[in-house]
Amino acid sequence: MTLTLDSITKTFGKTTAVQNLSLEIPEGEIFGLLGANGAGKTTTFRIIIGLLEATKGRVYWDGSKVTYEKSGMVGYLPEERGLYPKLKVKEQLIYLGRLRGMKKADIVKELESWLERFRVPEYMNQRVEELSKGNQQKIQFISAVLHQPKLLILDEPFSGLDPVNVELLKRAVLDLKENGTSIVFSSHRMEHVEELCEHVCMLQHGTPIIHGRLKEIKRSFGKKNLRIHADFDLEYLKHTDGVLTFSSVTDGCVLQIDQETTAEHIFHTLQGKGFVRKFELEEPSLNDIFIEKAGTSYE
Repeated sequence: MTLTLDSITKTFGKTTAVQNLSLEIPEGEIFGLLGANGAGKTTTFRIIIGLLEATKGRVYWDGSKVTYEKSGMVGYLPEERGLYPKLKVKEQLIYLGRLRGMKKADIVKELESWLERFRVPEYMNQRVEELSKGNQQKIQFISAVLHQPKLLILDEPFSGLDPVNVELLKRAVLDLKENGTSIVFSSHRMEHVEELCEHVCMLQHGTPIIHGRLKEIKRSFGKKNLRIHADFDLEYLKHTDGVLTFSSVTDGCVLQIDQETTAEHIFHTLQGKGFVRKFELEEPSLNDIFIEKAGTSYE
């Protein structure tokens, strides 16, 4: 089953939130939708799930229009908290599961399984307001996947989580993908996107500025990052031909260079100057690419 956005445009009065956006997201893949705040990501998500109507264009799921009748196949984790603070976790999830057409026994079974997986089985009978921000995020994630959706929309899913819980959630997302769930994913943490996503689309002012397979986007960018750690001064590299940017780090520097042959030239200039502990040529990061294409940092 493929999710298709066909020339989606959404305007609010004189403001255009999304402009002529066309995407195709295959079954069982994690697709990254990126952009700075206000780029149109959340508006796009709300159009996909039917909370907003597109001004122009259509959304198709497996070749037919996404309607309310198909909403049971979709899971949505919004960036904002959407849980009832006074309800206990069990009451909250039974209510939401019943809205999806699930039986109470099936809801409780799924909930117990997810709470065990996230190492918080004791939260079953606690009120949502009694939980930390990070643990509320876990419960909100469970509410989005409880009914085993075919399509899952994740808007900043790692918000408020510490590194241990980020890894727990990432593993859950990858397992859902392996089981055939199509996932559309947004995060301000570029390293998470690079780790999880095969295809990405970057939005700026509602318009796609980069779109395609992540590996091909990086390859076509051309520029590389060169990380050097050495026991001598590397400042002279600032003035080397082909060095575009120079950043000092502890015991070394990170350079952005125009091509691989520049790295070879720099390697030869290091000979005889002292001990070199690291010389590593890296692919450009997504943040590097975004800065280049959008003229600003992602965050």
